Amino acid sequence: MENGKFSRYHEKKTWLGGSATTPGKDGHTPMRRYLPSFAALQCFEAAARHLNFTRAAEELHLTQSAVSRQIRNLEDFLQQALFQRTGKRLVLTDAGRAYADDIAGQLDRMEASTISVMTGSGGGGVLTVGTLPTFGARWLVPRLHRFAEAHPDLQLNIVTSLRPFDFTDDGVDAAVQRGEGAWPGHCAHLLLDEEIIAVASPALVPSGKDLAAESVTGYPLLQQATRLDSWPRWLKARGATAADRVHGPCFEHFSMLIEAALTGMGVAVVPTVFVASELDGGRLMAPFGSAVATGQGYYLVYPESRAQQPAVTKLRDWLISV
Repeated sequence: MENGKFSRYHEKKTWLGGSATTPGKDGHTPMRRYLPSFAALQCFEAAARHLNFTRAAEELHLTQSAVSRQIRNLEDFLQQALFQRTGKRLVLTDAGRAYADDIAGQLDRMEASTISVMTGSGGGGVLTVGTLPTFGARWLVPRLHRFAEAHPDLQLNIVTSLRPFDFTDDGVDAAVQRGEGAWPGHCAHLLLDEEIIAVASPALVPSGKDLAAESVTGYPLLQQATRLDSWPRWLKARGATAADRVHGPCFEHFSMLIEAALTGMGVAVVPTVFVASELDGGRLMAPFGSAVATGQGYYLVYPESRAQQPAVTKLRDWLISV
């Protein structure tokens, strides 16, 4: 970095984040991180999400002028424009978009770490577990009270994601992942094999009848956004003619898909484990045939480097035994 540019940068750093040159007790100047103020980063992250300074100010309980000033200071610090106005619209520059994506993730991890420290005062440690949203709600969480009873000093935190977890960046110690059991560099323990089944409300399909698999195409077919192959896979396994793609209402989460099926909106193909209680209680029925295996399973996965971590081994041993 050119001397002049470094000097201006150093001055801006002092202005935003406090003195960067206060001598230590030994007379030497300690090194400080080249970071803007946390307030500026919060304002920028909120403004980038809303693309509106006023809404960001409302979220942060600040004035619009305070948010504008913090972002202007941040742009001066970075020597980069982060926003530009197109008519009445506020848009991110290329640099702003890249910075916003990175900062949002960093703030999420800082918040998760802070919550872990705040809630982990019991003395038994903190364990953060990732899971798929519907699997967590329908299978994992209903069983966790027994784990909590067995390990009352261990603080358990649950986070969800539709994408595979990154154990370095996502701050999780272990995660329930769906797959075939192969995660290089990780330990994987099968919790249960996955089967899928076509279900519908009794209000939609004649009750008590066993129908041919092909007849399902006469009903609205509900889909899940990340599993668009479910219908073709199920139809093929049931010996029915299967198109490469089925058309019908699409939902982001299985929980919404199941609710749509319960209301009689259509027929849904879902993992059997997600609708066990609805099938047992008669709120949903499976008149088009039995479940079929997908070749996938739900696994507890964690890095090999954490195989001896006490909290992880406690969770592993307990989940394998349930």
